[in-house]
Amino acid sequence: MSGGYGGADILHGCDIAVDKGEIAVVVGPNGAGKSTAMKALFGMLDLREGKVMLGDKDITGLSPQDRVKEGMAFVPQTNNVFTSMTVQENLEMGAFLRRDDIFKTMDHVFELFPALQEKRNQPAGELSGGQRQQVAVGRALMTQPDVLMLDEPTAGVSPIVMDELFDRILEIKQTGIAILMVEQNARQALGIADTGYVLVTGENKFTDTGEALLADPEVRRAFLGG
Repeated sequence: MSGGYGGADILHGCDIAVDKGEIAVVVGPNGAGKSTAMKALFGMLDLREGKVMLGDKDITGLSPQDRVKEGMAFVPQTNNVFTSMTVQENLEMGAFLRRDDIFKTMDHVFELFPALQEKRNQPAGELSGGQRQQVAVGRALMTQPDVLMLDEPTAGVSPIVMDELFDRILEIKQTGIAILMVEQNARQALGIADTGYVLVTGENKFTDTGEALLADPEVRRAFLGG
């Protein structure tokens, strides 16, 4: 993919892929184009070159709304819950395209995130940062996606909450969903990644398994603090 905002490209021919039941993590320094790549995959950015494929289908021309219908779900880093709505109303909003029984999926979300069940009637704006992230991920799961995209899911949360979120992401992976994640906590994220992408100035600098990237001396020195 190549593209950006206005006339300037931020992405310079980067490739990102994730398979069902796997976690792919995109890491790199600030300004590397990580979040821009996510927005491009979700149709929030016009590509100058390249395409976006979902399975065998070319979805490059589809709007974000149509990509949701095709099976993509995107959790942005900020403004990702309806603060005045209750937890349950937020989850119901995630299922607005569905015409079937949504409550089995909601029960699954509450199994993943028990704290949300206790607070299902509380406005999302009253929750902690970590619980808001749980609501945002839960709402995305209500769409029954094939691909779940998470932009900095652990931004601003404590290390304990981060570990808990990563545990839940591993559980979601077990259901066969493809998970694509941009993360600042590179070391921890690569620890749960099947595939890792290190982006620098909108290009793939390194691509390998999470385990191999963690063991690579150059990656460790340049991006993981030694």
